[in-house]
Amino acid sequence: MSGLIGKKIGMTSIFDSNGKNIPCTVIEAGPCIVTQVRTEEVDGYKAVQLGFDDATEKSATKADLGHAKKAGTSVKRKIVEFKGFDKEYKLGDAITVEHFTEGEFVDIAGVSKGKGFQGVVKRWNFGGGPASHGSMFHRRGGSYGLCQWPGRIFKNKKMPGHMGDVSRTTQNLQVVKVLPEKNLVLIKGSVPGHKGSILTLRVAKKSKN
Repeated sequence: MSGLIGKKIGMTSIFDSNGKNIPCTVIEAGPCIVTQVRTEEVDGYKAVQLGFDDATEKSATKADLGHAKKAGTSVKRKIVEFKGFDKEYKLGDAITVEHFTEGEFVDIAGVSKGKGFQGVVKRWNFGGGPASHGSMFHRRGGSYGLCQWPGRIFKNKKMPGHMGDVSRTTQNLQVVKVLPEKNLVLIKGSVPGHKGSILTLRVAKKSKN
């Protein structure tokens, strides 16, 4: 599905025409530069590869530098392929936040905030044991022991471990406002990721509107 790459700026709230307060996430979406155009004849499918956010040449490989030079742009921090664009684009074209319209719905993908190593109460919402004196069982996960058979712990057992920092997609978020002069788009509700994280915005797959 067609879309853009953006960066999470923060959150704010605006009032609609009925005076209702709407919490919004502010995203800097674009301008994205076309770094490659996939065609049926060469690649076997049609898609547009977009680059967003300038990276330093010092951190780029020779392949990255050559790829950017061919498109006539600087090395980009994030590159994503999108399908489903109505218009035909060529190398070096810029796609701005005006690609989206107010009121439409989008799917936003990003990497969730990392929480570090967490126990089962925070990570999996376990109830824990009694909090009274003498219990000796408060926030642990209970019995993990499987003694003679099978003599191991089953896969996918909910246990303490690393929490967060995984790819997540939030679907059917409404575009509340588009600010082309500032390359900003306001999305109703929250999106995955910390402030400054890179996000992928696509036209919603499951929206019925």
